Amino acid sequence: MTRFHLESLGCAKNQVDSELLISCLSAGGWALSESADADVIIVNSCGFIESAKRESVNAVLSFRKRHPTAKIVLAGCLAVRHAKELRESLTEADVVCPTSDPQRIAGELIGAALAAADPGGRPLLSLPGSAYVKIAEGCDNRCTFCAIPLMRGALRSRTIPDIKAEFDALRRRGVQEICLVAQDSASFGAETAGKSGRGALPELLETLLQAEGRFWIRLLYLHPDHFPYDIIPLMQGDPRLLPYFDIPFQHSAKDVLRAMGRRGDGKTYLALVEKIRAALPGAALRSTFLTGFPGESDADFDDLLDFQKNAQLEWAGVFCYSREEGTPACAFKKRPAKKRAAERKTRLEEAQIPISGQRLDRFIGAQLDVLVEEKIEGEGEENLFLGRAYLNAPDVDGAIVVESSGELHTGALVSAQITARADFDLQAEA
Repeated sequence: MTRFHLESLGCAKNQVDSELLISCLSAGGWALSESADADVIIVNSCGFIESAKRESVNAVLSFRKRHPTAKIVLAGCLAVRHAKELRESLTEADVVCPTSDPQRIAGELIGAALAAADPGGRPLLSLPGSAYVKIAEGCDNRCTFCAIPLMRGALRSRTIPDIKAEFDALRRRGVQEICLVAQDSASFGAETAGKSGRGALPELLETLLQAEGRFWIRLLYLHPDHFPYDIIPLMQGDPRLLPYFDIPFQHSAKDVLRAMGRRGDGKTYLALVEKIRAALPGAALRSTFLTGFPGESDADFDDLLDFQKNAQLEWAGVFCYSREEGTPACAFKKRPAKKRAAERKTRLEEAQIPISGQRLDRFIGAQLDVLVEEKIEGEGEENLFLGRAYLNAPDVDGAIVVESSGELHTGALVSAQITARADFDLQAEA
């Protein structure tokens, strides 16, 4: 029996691909193992920005050094984007498999046609109680800085019955939190919507919310230029659809946003934030900002600082612009120096610290449902557990540290009262 190890890098969408790949290979007779025992080591790579590319290449180099006799396979986004160059330059990889399709990767490795994996039965790489469900592949937004369409192609939405079947299967397995992901979840179904351009996300959510029982649905990655306002009444009517909004604004200065291929500006984006909070006062918002984009002036950056101050987002991630070959922005002039972009990134991150702190303080004294993920070991006789509430998406936001008089089951939803804040984490009692 061939033993394989899989290293999954990059985003949650890549994680779903990795889970499906494990399922396909296992169905083909291979056995998952630790890297030290593996005959084949697969790196499911990310090729989104320069730092992600380096991480993927370094993973191959590290595995080759530690496991000189193993067969090493580079698959996923980086392999799709740079297959020819990597086959020539990255000799540490025995195979460069230029696809992100788990079924195709598994078929090429095993040397036989394989049936598609059952998404609802796949092994999960998430912490207990949570799973990602990919509702679409590819993207039609064509932001000038983004290489995703080069690797993943145009938008291709799954059918609602197909997603519902996966959702139901995961729920039967006891999964409490379903995180719906796509490159832009707001665009779900838009490629078949005709002239209206309206997607089918509200219809999908209505279908999933017909299920009985206690669970969470978390929406991730909603493009601000076509935000689906129809989801707000659904959140008002059913708390199982979490009032959590992951909206990548990227910037606020109009000229920078136009160069990025985006229609909005700081004024319209602030209006969106205000509408969400007026309808859902408890809403938690996350965004990402990009510094150092070609043409970003000092005035543009000051505009972004003002936007950050006025928006008062619970969470924000900041990235320096990465010049990616093949994207329209690659040819743009007047790119700020890397040092200047890094300084701006640091200023935004430092400015976000007190904002996040103030936004988190409002939860002190509140009673929240918490998804228990793991027990904290080494804390004497205290029963401390790590978990997340609706305001915390997996991996990117702070956590809830829960103290309990007894054992809590990982993967379960428990009620807890928030007692204090420690930096970006909240403390609670079950």
